[in-house]
Amino acid sequence: MFSAIYVEREVQELPRVQSILLRFDSLPVIHIEQYGEIFNRNRQNFRLQKQQPALILAAKHGHKVLPTPPGYGFEHLLDPDAEDNASRQGRGYYFSHMLNCVYDCRYCFLQGMYRSANYVLFVNYEDFAADIRNTALSSPEPVVFYSGYDCDSLALEPVSRFVDYYLPLFAELPDASLEIRTKSTQVRFLLERDALKNCVIAMSFSPRSVAEQLEHKVPAIDKRIEALVRLQKSGWPVALRFEPVIASATTLADYAELFDTIFSKLDAVSLHSCILGEFRLPQNYYKRMVKLYPDEPLLARETSEKGGLISLEYEESDLLGQLETLLFNHVNRESYYRCA
Repeated sequence: MFSAIYVEREVQELPRVQSILLRFDSLPVIHIEQYGEIFNRNRQNFRLQKQQPALILAAKHGHKVLPTPPGYGFEHLLDPDAEDNASRQGRGYYFSHMLNCVYDCRYCFLQGMYRSANYVLFVNYEDFAADIRNTALSSPEPVVFYSGYDCDSLALEPVSRFVDYYLPLFAELPDASLEIRTKSTQVRFLLERDALKNCVIAMSFSPRSVAEQLEHKVPAIDKRIEALVRLQKSGWPVALRFEPVIASATTLADYAELFDTIFSKLDAVSLHSCILGEFRLPQNYYKRMVKLYPDEPLLARETSEKGGLISLEYEESDLLGQLETLLFNHVNRESYYRCA
């Protein structure tokens, strides 16, 4: 799974670290002072490194809980009387216990954000927990915390034991919600414990044609649906994330098929929430990705730039609106929002 394990000296004696090293006792272990000396060094090739990444065990310092961008999440759903996202009541924050993802989706912004494809696992969970608790208890409004912004929250669960640590924390914070964003089928760790009503498992999907071309190493759509069904039957709130939308000549038909497949098995009535979102990247990230994958058709498509963000040009002027119409054949409008 990993080519080697780098360990910051600051965390080398932590039981969490020792447990991981014992699990991978055949791998070389290199002790370092600070993860940035490996992760941020110059002249790295993300594309080549992705083939055999290393694991870096480190401590996260500074701010560990950060405000989400406007329109990112479902805070407005906490206030059913809010007329729109701008008037929502509730606050959104994200935290990243890990940097980089085990999957290799060609549209992923992490390829343009980081120099390195190595995985950084921040093992000082207790410090994260203190910041999460303080943020939640000091907020006059309901709070949503999002994991999975800089990684897939569940894909490395057998190693990270992320769920094992953080769910008991949120069990003690009933006025705070946690979204676990994932494409992983690693749900056994969730099914082994009682469901938490304030913990939402949000699964990301693209149509089969897009998934087969662009979502490398990601579990098959049917396997992910099966995992969601098991979670839903066990009482876990589940959500659907249809982003980024990658337009093609068959987009509407492809999404109609995807929606039919998902909602033939998933209970739409008890769905927590559902979103659509377009493909968009900071301009500098996009340029780095083009250099990494100059032969990738997705990155050769016509784009537009607005406010420093790159989006794909669509022939349809209101593609997301048409997809919403298809989606509303299955889901309640009150559970839906468009990701800004």
